[in-house]
Amino acid sequence: MPPLDDQHPTSHPFPDLHGHGLWLRPWDPDSDADAESWLRGVTDPDFALWNTPLTLIDDLAGAREALRRKGGMAADGTSASYRIDDESSGTTLGHVGVDGINHVFSTARVGYWVLPEARGRGVATRALRLASHWAHTELALHRLELGHGVGHEASCRVAERCGFRYEGTLRGSMFEAGRHDAFRDAHLHARLASDPERG
Repeated sequence: MPPLDDQHPTSHPFPDLHGHGLWLRPWDPDSDADAESWLRGVTDPDFALWNTPLTLIDDLAGAREALRRKGGMAADGTSASYRIDDESSGTTLGHVGVDGINHVFSTARVGYWVLPEARGRGVATRALRLASHWAHTELALHRLELGHGVGHEASCRVAERCGFRYEGTLRGSMFEAGRHDAFRDAHLHARLASDPERG
Protein backbone atom coordinates (compact mmCIF):
# COMPACT_ATOMS: atom_id res chain seq x y z
CA MET A 1 0.00 0.00 0.00
CA PRO A 2 1.37 3.49 -0.81
CA PRO A 3 2.39 5.79 2.07
CA LEU A 4 -0.53 7.75 3.46
CA ASP A 5 0.70 11.00 1.92
CA ASP A 6 0.76 9.42 -1.56
CA GLN A 7 -2.57 7.63 -1.63
CA HIS A 8 -4.20 10.33 -3.76
CA PRO A 9 -2.75 13.59 -5.00
CA THR A 10 -5.60 15.98 -4.25
CA SER A 11 -7.20 16.91 -0.97
CA HIS A 12 -10.47 15.16 -0.23
CA PRO A 13 -12.97 15.85 2.54
CA PHE A 14 -13.62 12.16 3.27
CA PRO A 15 -11.10 9.67 4.66
CA ASP A 16 -9.85 6.47 3.12
CA LEU A 17 -11.57 3.47 4.71
CA HIS A 18 -9.98 0.12 5.56
CA GLY A 19 -11.62 -3.12 6.63
CA HIS A 20 -12.91 -6.54 5.55
CA GLY A 21 -9.81 -6.93 3.36
CA LEU A 22 -10.64 -3.78 1.39
CA TRP A 23 -9.23 -0.30 0.95
CA LEU A 24 -11.80 2.34 -0.06
CA ARG A 25 -10.26 5.49 -1.46
CA PRO A 26 -11.48 8.45 -3.52
CA TRP A 27 -11.40 8.14 -7.30
CA ASP A 28 -8.79 10.32 -9.02
CA PRO A 29 -9.89 11.81 -12.38
CA ASP A 30 -6.25 12.49 -13.29
CA SER A 31 -5.32 8.82 -12.96
CA ASP A 32 -5.36 6.79 -16.18
CA ALA A 33 -5.97 3.61 -14.17
CA ASP A 34 -8.93 5.14 -12.33
CA ALA A 35 -10.52 6.47 -15.53
CA GLU A 36 -10.07 3.11 -17.25
CA SER A 37 -11.56 1.21 -14.30
CA TRP A 38 -14.54 3.57 -14.14
CA LEU A 39 -15.13 3.22 -17.87
CA ARG A 40 -14.98 -0.58 -17.66
CA GLY A 41 -17.39 -0.58 -14.74
CA VAL A 42 -20.08 1.64 -16.21
CA THR A 43 -19.94 0.09 -19.69
CA ASP A 44 -20.10 -3.50 -18.44
CA PRO A 45 -23.26 -5.21 -19.83
CA ASP A 46 -24.39 -6.37 -16.37
CA PHE A 47 -24.09 -2.81 -15.03
CA ALA A 48 -25.99 -1.43 -18.03
CA LEU A 49 -28.78 -3.96 -17.52
CA TRP A 50 -29.63 -2.48 -14.11
CA ASN A 51 -28.32 1.11 -14.22
CA THR A 52 -28.91 4.01 -16.58
CA PRO A 53 -26.76 7.03 -15.64
CA LEU A 54 -28.09 10.48 -16.44
CA THR A 55 -25.00 11.01 -18.59
CA LEU A 56 -24.05 7.95 -20.63
CA ILE A 57 -20.30 7.30 -20.77
CA ASP A 58 -18.55 5.54 -23.63
CA ASP A 59 -14.96 6.83 -23.60
CA LEU A 60 -12.13 7.83 -21.27
CA ALA A 61 -12.92 11.54 -21.60
CA GLY A 62 -16.44 10.88 -20.36
CA ALA A 63 -15.11 8.74 -17.52
CA ARG A 64 -12.74 11.50 -16.40
CA GLU A 65 -15.53 14.06 -16.49
CA ALA A 66 -17.75 11.78 -14.41
CA LEU A 67 -14.98 11.39 -11.83
CA ARG A 68 -14.49 15.17 -11.75
CA ARG A 69 -18.20 15.61 -11.04
CA LYS A 70 -17.89 13.03 -8.24
CA GLY A 71 -14.97 15.01 -6.84
CA GLY A 72 -17.00 18.20 -6.92
CA MET A 73 -19.83 16.59 -4.99
CA ALA A 74 -17.31 15.30 -2.46
CA ALA A 75 -15.89 18.79 -2.08
CA ASP A 76 -19.33 20.18 -1.19
CA GLY A 77 -19.98 17.27 1.16
CA THR A 78 -22.96 15.77 -0.67
CA SER A 79 -21.40 12.54 -1.98
CA ALA A 80 -18.56 10.19 -1.06
CA SER A 81 -17.53 8.03 -4.02
CA TYR A 82 -14.99 5.33 -3.30
CA ARG A 83 -12.88 3.09 -5.47
CA ILE A 84 -12.86 -0.40 -3.94
CA ASP A 85 -9.36 -1.89 -3.86
CA ASP A 86 -8.10 -5.19 -2.52
CA GLU A 87 -6.21 -4.09 0.58
CA SER A 88 -3.24 -6.42 0.08
CA SER A 89 -2.72 -6.19 -3.69
CA GLY A 90 -4.20 -2.76 -4.49
CA THR A 91 -6.18 -4.29 -7.36
CA THR A 92 -9.29 -2.34 -8.30
CA LEU A 93 -12.47 -4.30 -7.61
CA GLY A 94 -15.31 -1.82 -8.05
CA HIS A 95 -17.12 1.20 -6.62
CA VAL A 96 -19.22 2.08 -3.58
CA GLY A 97 -20.82 5.44 -2.94
CA VAL A 98 -22.66 7.27 -0.20
CA ASP A 99 -24.68 9.80 -2.19
CA GLY A 100 -27.25 12.50 -1.61
CA ILE A 101 -25.88 13.18 1.87
CA ASN A 102 -28.39 15.35 3.74
CA HIS A 103 -27.33 16.33 7.24
CA VAL A 104 -30.61 18.13 7.93
CA PHE A 105 -32.63 14.93 7.60
CA SER A 106 -29.62 12.71 8.46
CA THR A 107 -30.03 10.56 5.35
CA ALA A 108 -28.10 9.35 2.30
CA ARG A 109 -28.39 6.79 -0.49
CA VAL A 110 -25.85 4.07 -1.11
CA GLY A 111 -24.89 2.23 -4.29
CA TYR A 112 -22.18 -0.07 -5.58
CA TRP A 113 -20.88 -2.02 -8.56
CA VAL A 114 -18.18 -4.64 -8.94
CA LEU A 115 -15.96 -5.32 -11.94
CA PRO A 116 -16.69 -8.63 -13.70
CA GLU A 117 -13.47 -10.36 -12.67
CA ALA A 118 -14.07 -9.54 -8.98
CA ARG A 119 -17.60 -10.88 -8.71
CA GLY A 120 -18.50 -13.86 -6.57
CA ARG A 121 -16.06 -12.89 -3.80
CA GLY A 122 -18.37 -10.89 -1.54
CA VAL A 123 -16.81 -7.59 -2.62
CA ALA A 124 -20.07 -5.61 -2.75
CA THR A 125 -21.18 -6.97 0.63
CA ARG A 126 -17.87 -6.15 2.31
CA ALA A 127 -17.65 -2.70 0.75
CA LEU A 128 -21.24 -1.83 1.65
CA ARG A 129 -20.71 -2.93 5.25
CA LEU A 130 -17.60 -0.77 5.51
CA ALA A 131 -19.12 2.30 3.86
CA SER A 132 -22.43 2.12 5.70
CA HIS A 133 -20.75 1.65 9.09
CA TRP A 134 -18.67 4.77 8.37
CA ALA A 135 -21.76 6.71 7.26
CA HIS A 136 -23.70 5.77 10.40
CA THR A 137 -20.81 6.47 12.78
CA GLU A 138 -18.41 9.09 11.39
CA LEU A 139 -21.02 10.99 9.36
CA ALA A 140 -23.64 10.36 12.08
CA LEU A 141 -26.34 9.65 9.51
CA HIS A 142 -29.53 8.10 10.87
CA ARG A 143 -30.95 6.49 7.71
CA LEU A 144 -29.30 5.00 4.62
CA GLU A 145 -31.43 4.01 1.63
CA LEU A 146 -30.60 1.55 -1.15
CA GLY A 147 -32.61 1.05 -4.31
CA HIS A 148 -32.31 -1.51 -7.11
CA GLY A 149 -34.41 -2.56 -10.06
CA VAL A 150 -37.01 -5.22 -9.41
CA GLY A 151 -35.50 -8.53 -10.46
CA HIS A 152 -31.93 -7.64 -9.54
CA GLU A 153 -31.62 -10.53 -7.11
CA ALA A 154 -27.85 -10.21 -6.56
CA SER A 155 -28.22 -6.63 -5.35
CA CYS A 156 -31.17 -7.62 -3.19
CA ARG A 157 -29.03 -10.30 -1.47
CA VAL A 158 -26.23 -7.80 -0.84
CA ALA A 159 -28.68 -5.38 0.76
CA GLU A 160 -30.17 -8.02 3.01
CA ARG A 161 -26.78 -9.39 4.08
CA CYS A 162 -25.80 -5.88 5.15
CA GLY A 163 -28.95 -5.30 7.21
CA PHE A 164 -30.80 -3.12 4.70
CA ARG A 165 -34.40 -4.15 5.23
CA TYR A 166 -36.79 -4.37 2.31
CA GLU A 167 -39.38 -1.61 2.71
CA GLY A 168 -41.43 -1.86 -0.47
CA THR A 169 -41.65 -1.33 -4.21
CA LEU A 170 -41.35 2.13 -5.73
CA ARG A 171 -43.40 2.22 -8.91
CA GLY A 172 -41.73 3.64 -12.01
CA SER A 173 -38.86 5.12 -10.01
CA MET A 174 -35.89 4.05 -12.16
CA PHE A 175 -35.01 4.41 -15.82
CA GLU A 176 -35.32 1.32 -17.98
CA ALA A 177 -32.00 -0.05 -19.22
CA GLY A 178 -30.40 2.37 -21.66
CA ARG A 179 -33.40 4.73 -21.80
CA HIS A 180 -34.32 8.09 -20.34
CA ASP A 181 -37.91 7.97 -21.59
CA ALA A 182 -39.19 4.79 -19.90
CA PHE A 183 -39.33 3.69 -16.30
CA ARG A 184 -39.34 0.54 -14.18
CA ASP A 185 -40.11 -0.37 -10.60
CA ALA A 186 -37.47 -0.52 -7.88
CA HIS A 187 -37.16 -2.17 -4.52
CA LEU A 188 -36.38 0.14 -1.61
CA HIS A 189 -34.19 -1.09 1.24
CA ALA A 190 -33.05 0.96 4.20
CA ARG A 191 -30.83 0.68 7.24
CA LEU A 192 -31.03 2.79 10.39
CA ALA A 193 -28.09 3.58 12.63
CA SER A 194 -29.96 1.82 15.43
CA ASP A 195 -30.32 -1.44 13.48
CA PRO A 196 -28.09 -4.29 14.70
CA GLU A 197 -24.80 -4.89 12.90
CA ARG A 198 -24.61 -7.92 10.58
CA GLY A 199 -21.59 -10.22 10.37
